[in-house]
Amino acid sequence: MTNLQLAIQFFLQIALILSFCRVVGIVAARFGQPQVVAEMIAGVLLGPSLLGLFFPGASKVLFPPDSMKVLFPVSQLGLALYMFVVGMEFRVDIVRKRMGSAIAVSLAGMAAPFVLGGLLGWYFHAHTELFPAKTSLAEAVLFLGASMCITAFPMLARIIHFKGLSGTTMGTVALGAGAIDDAAAWCLLAIVLASFDGNMSHAVLNIAGGVGYVAVTLMVIRPLLARWLRDVREAEQFTDSQFVVCLSLLALGAWITDAIGLHAVFGAFVMGAAMPRGVVSQGLITRIQPLTVALLLPMFFTFSGLNTQIGLLKTVYLWEIAIVVLLAAVVGKGVACWLAARATGLPNREALGIGTLMNARGLMELIIINIGLQRGIISPELFAVLVIMAIVTTLMASPIFELLVGRHSKKIADAERELDLSASQPATASPKADG
Repeated sequence: MTNLQLAIQFFLQIALILSFCRVVGIVAARFGQPQVVAEMIAGVLLGPSLLGLFFPGASKVLFPPDSMKVLFPVSQLGLALYMFVVGMEFRVDIVRKRMGSAIAVSLAGMAAPFVLGGLLGWYFHAHTELFPAKTSLAEAVLFLGASMCITAFPMLARIIHFKGLSGTTMGTVALGAGAIDDAAAWCLLAIVLASFDGNMSHAVLNIAGGVGYVAVTLMVIRPLLARWLRDVREAEQFTDSQFVVCLSLLALGAWITDAIGLHAVFGAFVMGAAMPRGVVSQGLITRIQPLTVALLLPMFFTFSGLNTQIGLLKTVYLWEIAIVVLLAAVVGKGVACWLAARATGLPNREALGIGTLMNARGLMELIIINIGLQRGIISPELFAVLVIMAIVTTLMASPIFELLVGRHSKKIADAERELDLSASQPATASPKADG
């Protein structure tokens, strides 16, 4: 296809994707699912799992292979912009206050699923053909452990925003723990890929580079931005030139983390967290969020769904394995995070909410297992098993959250905002006693 044909095809895809996502969203809302879950489902339905299976001719016309070259960078831009906004809404003060909870939830959300996933990786490698012969036992254990550790960080952020939990203890602890978990899972994936390629220097670059990026962004760039944009707070006006500089920093951060082997979402999220709060962050969010959420983010979910196929589970045995993997995922992530939150003193209802939110894997899981499939680390059958686990744990999140937390989430959020408001107001002097 020529460049002009690709551009014309892209406009058709935009119309189809946005319309279909909204239709699926109407249906999903009846089952208590937020729009972000509907977008994930819509992406899968537009891919080889449904449209490509029953209408292969239409699938090739609507989504020819060449068009993926356009859809992919747009989807990554939407994801990076959204995670930039999430970073700006991230409450560092609550993380400091609840540092013990965030670290405990993060460690529990990594250790328990990694152990269970590693045990399953050992069993599958020794007793099944779910791993190709060239995949070593250590690679199988590390890959499946990392796959079970992953949290749907972008989807988690969208669900938290949808439920009005941005800036609350529940939402911030879940986001903080999810960010740490996903970064650790990507580091584990880097080790697996480096071992698979026979070059461990890639893993060292990945981990050391990630730590260095976070340190430079938060300890150098953040104070420099605060000093440079000090006049913005005084004038209460955010100019177009300043907006462009902030967008350039976002793109640079996403490029750096992608170049060192971490996903671009982490660079965007950390750069968002480095932005000055107040007029600057509100100006950026006001300009970025509407178009990103309405137009660009659905592109990401649809692109990932177009690369997902769940029709490979053709035997009872594979479905039994899928159930075992799903149970291990729920116990290892959801239950472990709930217990960790309770152990650090959070109320039971908030701890249940955190455990439920952390259990959603979403499309970050699909990304990591797509890499494993493309590199030949896992078989198509194991890939399908892990896709089922990712979809089911994500579909579970919202209904179970409503069942366990439900209407109390709004009360929790309102109470915390009232406390923040009262704390920000200066204390009034007490009246003098008479005479």
